[in-house]
Amino acid sequence: MSELFDAIDALVASRSPLPPPAERKRLRQAHGLTLEEVATTLDVRRATVGAWESGRTEPRPPQREPYAHLLKQLARLYPSSPTAAEGSTPAATAPPAVVEVAPSAPVVAVAAPVPASPVPAPAATPPSPTAAPRPARGSRRPGAPRAAAASSPASAGSGVYAHGPLLVLDADDEQQVTGYGTGGLLLDVPARSLPALVEWALAEARVGAQKLHASGKDADPLLVLTAAACERYGLPAALSDTERSAGRLPEGHKVIKLLERAGWKLTRRGLGPWARIYRPVTGGRRQCVQLCIPSWNALDDRSWGHAATLEPAELARVLGVYAHRVMTPVGSTAVSGLELMTALNPPTRASEPDQDGKRHSEHRPGSLGTQALDPAPCEAVDGHPVLAHLPRFHIRGPQERLFEEAYDWARDLTDTECMQPHLVGIDVNLAFGAAANGAVVGLDAPPEHVTRPVFDPAVPGSWLVDLSHVDLSRVKVAKQWHDLEGGLLPSPFTPTGEQPEGPAWYATPTVAYAVELGYDVTPVEAWVRPRSGRFLDGWYKRLRDAYVATMADLGVAEKLSPGGFLAAMDGYKGRDPELGMVVDAVKMTVKGGIGKLQEKARGGGWVPGQAWPALARPTWRPDIRAAVISRARINMHRKMVALAAATGRYPVAVLSDCAVYTADGPSPLDVLPYDQDGKTVPGSFRLGVSPGMVKHEGTQDVLWGVGVLEQLTAEGRVANLARYIKTGEVTARDTGE
Repeated sequence: MSELFDAIDALVASRSPLPPPAERKRLRQAHGLTLEEVATTLDVRRATVGAWESGRTEPRPPQREPYAHLLKQLARLYPSSPTAAEGSTPAATAPPAVVEVAPSAPVVAVAAPVPASPVPAPAATPPSPTAAPRPARGSRRPGAPRAAAASSPASAGSGVYAHGPLLVLDADDEQQVTGYGTGGLLLDVPARSLPALVEWALAEARVGAQKLHASGKDADPLLVLTAAACERYGLPAALSDTERSAGRLPEGHKVIKLLERAGWKLTRRGLGPWARIYRPVTGGRRQCVQLCIPSWNALDDRSWGHAATLEPAELARVLGVYAHRVMTPVGSTAVSGLELMTALNPPTRASEPDQDGKRHSEHRPGSLGTQALDPAPCEAVDGHPVLAHLPRFHIRGPQERLFEEAYDWARDLTDTECMQPHLVGIDVNLAFGAAANGAVVGLDAPPEHVTRPVFDPAVPGSWLVDLSHVDLSRVKVAKQWHDLEGGLLPSPFTPTGEQPEGPAWYATPTVAYAVELGYDVTPVEAWVRPRSGRFLDGWYKRLRDAYVATMADLGVAEKLSPGGFLAAMDGYKGRDPELGMVVDAVKMTVKGGIGKLQEKARGGGWVPGQAWPALARPTWRPDIRAAVISRARINMHRKMVALAAATGRYPVAVLSDCAVYTADGPSPLDVLPYDQDGKTVPGSFRLGVSPGMVKHEGTQDVLWGVGVLEQLTAEGRVANLARYIKTGEVTARDTGE
C-alpha cells in the first residue's frame, strides 16, 4: 500500500505548480543566480533553464519538483510586491521591466532590473560587446536582455541590425535553439531547418552590420553553429577525414539538397567551415548569410587560440568584439584581412544622376578597381601564367625574381657579447601594419616597363639595380655620416641579411633606403606604376585602432612610461583571456591579409603555367605585398642602425619583427637607453603599445644561447636565436625534424 501512496506523491509532484516564466527569471535574478548555477544544480543544460524562463518549454520530472521548490523558496525571499516582505529593499526586489513585442513573436523581451523609480524601458538593443563585462563561464551576463526577433522583415533604419553583427547558435536537450548575441543578448530561434534558418536570419533576426564605407555594402549576418546546433540542423558535429580533406560536405548531402530545393546557392567553397549561402540579387536586395562552424575547425587555433571550445556566450563576446572593431569575420583571419581592404576601399561607387535621373556604377578613384592585373614577370610567383614560357624546372635568381621577404638572419656572438649574461628579445608591434601605413602602391593600372630609368622614390614599382656597393660600415643616420661595425649588422637588402653580389630586383622602398644611407643607385630597368596611391592607409588605421583599443581594455594604454608599459604588459592576457584572443586575431589579420595579396596555388590538379582562382581577384597583388614587407624590413634596419650609431649595440639575431641583443640585465631597458624624461635614441626602438613601437619578447641566458647555437650548428641547421627567445624551447618542429 505504501508503494501506491509513493506513486501518487510522484504523480502530484510531476505537476508541481510553477509561477509564470517571467516570474521565474525575476526570482533567479533577484537572488543573483546565474543560469549556469541553476542548471548545474538541477543537472540540466543552461539553455534548458533559459527555455523554462522564456516559456518555450516546461520542466519535466524529475527536475520539475526540485525546480518548483527552488522557486517557492525564492518567492518567500523576494515576493512580487516589494512591500510584502518585511525589511526588504524595493530597489533589490522590483520586478524587471517588460517590453511587449508583436503577438506573433515567440517570447517577450525582458530587460535588466530597473531602479525603484519607474523609467521607460528601452528597446531591446544589445550593448556594445566591449562595454559588457566578461560573461560567467557557460552563461550569459546576468540581467542581459533576452529579445524576440521582429516578426516582420527588418526595415531600413537605425534598428535594421539592432541585434548586432552575429549570433552563436546552440541547441538544448529538447532541440530548442538559442542565439547568443553581442552584449549578452539572447534570441529564441524558431527555425527548424537550415533553409528556414537562413530565411529567418535575413527576414527577422535583425542581425548584420553597417557598411564600413559609403560606397561599400553592409556585412552579411554571421551565424556561428555549435556542435549541438549542427546536429539540430542535420549537419555533422565534426567532419569526417574525407570531408576534412576536401574542406566541405559532399555535394549530395541532404542539407545541401534542402538548400537547393529552397532556391539557395553556395559559393565555390561549398558547405564547409566557413560557408556563404545566398540567392542572386533581385531588385537591388542582397540575400546572403555567412555560416561559421567552429567544430569543423573554422577558428584556427593559430589565430583564435581555444576560442572554438568556448561556451556560446563567451564565443559571441570574442567574435563580437572582433566584428565591431575590425569587421564581421568572413573566413580565416587572413581572408578577413583581405576582405577588409575592399570593404574600406570599394572598387566602385554610384555615379552622378544621368539625364534620366538614374545612377550607375563607376570606378572609384584610389581603389584597385574591379579587374585583376597581371604582375610584372619579376613579381610573379613560380608557376604563374606570365612565366609559362620558362623551362619547367628553371630556377630564377635575384636578377629574374623579386625577393622581398622578412628577415631571417643571425650571426655568432663576439667575445664581448659572450661576457654579457643575458639575451633580450624585443618585438615590433604590428610591424606589417605599421609598414602599410603611408605605403604608396600601384592602383588599377598594369605596370609599365622602362629601361635605364632614373630612380624616383615616389614611384612604386620593381627596380633591377646593383646595391652591392653599399657599405654598412659607413652610413648616413639622420643626414650625418657614422662609422659602424658593418659586419655586425644584417644587410637591409636581402632577407638572409647577406650582402648582395650583383644586380637584383628590389621594391621601391628598398632602393630608396640605399639612397637614404648615402649611396647612389643606377637602375638597369624597372617595372613602374605611375597610377598610385596610399591604398592601405584606412586598412591600417582600422586595425591599429582595434589593436590599441583592445590592449587598453587589457590594461595596456598608450603613452605609458617605459617602466609602466613593461609592468602593464606582464601577464596582460590573463586579465581577460577572451580579449587576449581578440588581440591575437587582430595580429593575424594584419599578417594574413598582407600574405593573401600573393596567395599561391593550392590543391591537387594544378599545373604550373595555369591560372588558379586567386589570380582572378583585383586584390591578388604581389607588388603591394612586396612593398609592405620591404618597408617593414627597412624600418627594422633603420632602427637597428640608429641604436648602433648611438650606443654601439648590435643585434645578434633578427627574425621578421623580433631582434635579439645581449645585455647586462634581463629587461629591454638594459638594451634601450632612456633618460629621466623617458626619451630614447631618435629613430630607434621605443617601448610602447602603438604599432611600430616594441615590447619585450623574452629573455634567456647567454649560456643558453651558446648551447642552442652549438646544438643546431652540429645538426647542420640555421641557428636563429630570435626563433626561440620567447620560451627558450627548441622543439623538433623548430629544427626541421
